[in-house]
Amino acid sequence: MLLHHYRFVPDETLFDVDAFRAELDTSRAPIPVYKQALRELQERLDARFRAGTDIRDLIHGRAWCLDRLLAIAWERHAWPDDGVALLAVGGYGRGELHPHSDVDLLLLLEHDDDTPYREPLTAFITFLWDIGLEIGHSVRSLADCEREARGDVTVITNLLETRTLAGPEPLRAAMTERLSSQHMWPPAQFFEAKWQEQITRHYKHNNSEYQLEPNIKSSPGGLRDIQMIGWVAKRYFGPLRYEEVVAQGFMNDAELQILSQGQAFLWQVRYALHMLTGRAEDRLLFDHQRAVAELFGYRDSPERLGVEQFMKRYYRHVTALAGLNDMLLQHFDEMILRADEALETRPLNARFEIKGGYIQARHPRVFRRRPGALLELFLLMAQHPEIEGVRAETIRLIRDHRHLIDAGFRDDLRHQSLFMELLRSGGNVPRQLRRMNRYGILGKYLPEFGQAVGLMQHDLFHLYTVDAHTLRLLKFIQRFSAPSTSPSSANATASPSATPGWSPGWWSITC
Repeated sequence: MLLHHYRFVPDETLFDVDAFRAELDTSRAPIPVYKQALRELQERLDARFRAGTDIRDLIHGRAWCLDRLLAIAWERHAWPDDGVALLAVGGYGRGELHPHSDVDLLLLLEHDDDTPYREPLTAFITFLWDIGLEIGHSVRSLADCEREARGDVTVITNLLETRTLAGPEPLRAAMTERLSSQHMWPPAQFFEAKWQEQITRHYKHNNSEYQLEPNIKSSPGGLRDIQMIGWVAKRYFGPLRYEEVVAQGFMNDAELQILSQGQAFLWQVRYALHMLTGRAEDRLLFDHQRAVAELFGYRDSPERLGVEQFMKRYYRHVTALAGLNDMLLQHFDEMILRADEALETRPLNARFEIKGGYIQARHPRVFRRRPGALLELFLLMAQHPEIEGVRAETIRLIRDHRHLIDAGFRDDLRHQSLFMELLRSGGNVPRQLRRMNRYGILGKYLPEFGQAVGLMQHDLFHLYTVDAHTLRLLKFIQRFSAPSTSPSSANATASPSATPGWSPGWWSITC
């Protein structure tokens, strides 16, 4: 899916197909010609990246050029018949290619018997390696695709995003039909499997977007979280553009803007990492951060190192993306998959109620009418530990009304009393403070804390940003204050799969 009204326009100056064909026709050794074309392509892309070209044009442009080059290579190999096709899958299937990303290919056979195709397939794959392409490939029949996709959510996910590069298009159409949600992985089952997969992935990365050396692809708020939203929407709505998904009510235009800006920034960082390291590097390691910051034009100031300024921008983006991922997946679960379920609703007061274990506003204008409810909501959750989290529509309302927290709001004695009551509530106060931070309320209400949000110290001692360190400290202080807390239990971390009543919002905020 392409984000936020973007339309890729092919740029013939990146790769002159006619000139390339002419050179091949006059050359006795095609491999050097392909290698030279790939080298010149990457040099053009890198020069444009340094010049500030829209990163989307570069990522989609590289995929478009590889499409043409692979199609030419395919037509210059001898194939016995039309029983095989070359498909782009995964990220390449979405039309996205970073400098050193694998070129993921599926060689799709109509029938199980691959005997007639073994020799030409081997020759073709060997040729792609010889010209220097970093390919990830599989050879499957239609029946293979159906069988493997039925038993593995990773396979079905990879095959959701395909394009025919060469060979008969009806083969891909036949595969798409076999893999449709009418035959396997209906939306609810697919969503549940991908949700569990995301929880496990986040857990492997300490369930925090604030790590010293984040993985821009797999850490919370990374590119995988953006892709997760696209996969879930595609399985339910079909192959729609994001703008069309907005029209379906899955997300709104403001959320689409957050996704678009966040993806563009992470793409820039990933491109820079690949270019600077000369390999498929997705870890924003300590040693790379300064080089990327300098490439992006950040300079040291008396107050803050350039690398710290860059990383603060990074953490701000991924925090917004992680929160949006939580909210959209919860919204998908609540409003689409479980829309027909009868959930128990219990009023708390005139402004809030509990529905299905989650707190929600009783009226869409509750924060406009009473801005103090932006603090009251978290106080109620501290007072009612049975509340599992905030319902998605109310998270949207919080985000849309947090601008109401200004100097006048902070000076209001009623609001000060609400905040102090929260701190004295005796409930899980650190959890509520982390929720307030995730939803952008804590930094608004405490401007001094807001300056620390996403702020890192560029050394190997501080593993998290200043705000994350502070909130983790409060969590441990509360654990030590509990009479039953032992040193081992204070440091224990539960596995997400062993946590009852898990949800993406719950897990990402409590750990």
